[in-house]
Amino acid sequence: MAIVTRKPRNSSLRFQTFMNSSDITKTKPEKSLVYGLKKKGGRNSYGRITVRHRGGGAVQKYRIIDFKRSERDVMGKIVAIEYDPNRNVRIGLVHYVNGAKKYILMPQGLSVGSTILASETAEARTGNCMPVRLIPVGFMIHNIEIKPGSGGKIARSAGASVQLMAKSEDYATLKMPSGEIRMVPLNCWATIGVLGNADYQNINWGKAGRTRHRGIRPTVRGMAMNPVDHPHGGGEGRSKSGSHPVSPWGKGCKGTKTRTRKSDLIIKRRK
Repeated sequence: MAIVTRKPRNSSLRFQTFMNSSDITKTKPEKSLVYGLKKKGGRNSYGRITVRHRGGGAVQKYRIIDFKRSERDVMGKIVAIEYDPNRNVRIGLVHYVNGAKKYILMPQGLSVGSTILASETAEARTGNCMPVRLIPVGFMIHNIEIKPGSGGKIARSAGASVQLMAKSEDYATLKMPSGEIRMVPLNCWATIGVLGNADYQNINWGKAGRTRHRGIRPTVRGMAMNPVDHPHGGGEGRSKSGSHPVSPWGKGCKGTKTRTRKSDLIIKRRK
């Protein structure tokens, strides 16, 4: 999928780039797999902001993705490729021979008409889902479970994939896109292949308005605030007071290690 550059008819279009949508074959989602999405503005159930710089944005409907690949031992056929406003990778509408309809994340190499299967007896090829213990070492996989039966949690964004490095008695060793090396149980299921739309990370949004449409609000520097609002705030002119950079709550940031819980399954931390 290519990046499209618009003709600069005005200043806001001059540096904007867009994803080519020629691969999308259906514009309206499957009604049975969609529900309305309420905006939360980064707030939790108590109404407190837990994620900053969220709010506004275009109205979206949520597409129910089958991260568990729940139709086991049933052959499915991809009948449409759709845009999903909730994620940066394309989704595929799959019709199974038993009449079920599901959305899956679209890996590279699949198109309309391709067949997929989630089974322990499936062939190890792109789009098929199977337990990690049955996938050959060296294969690139995505949508990987952390615990058996939990549904895919790892490698679900555009262009993402994880390399299966090794297998022991109970665990498989994975090399993550971040460089982290970790283990997951061999009974976890994963899908073979690399997710598509990898050029998404090269998009130049071009203007603040496009970012606001995505529900992202402006970020203000701590140094521009008052002392009551941020540890970096206040002072006559710009001043950090010789202190190390911290978050609004005084926790070290920009390189400070803040992780307290250690996991025995992580062999090597991300870079």
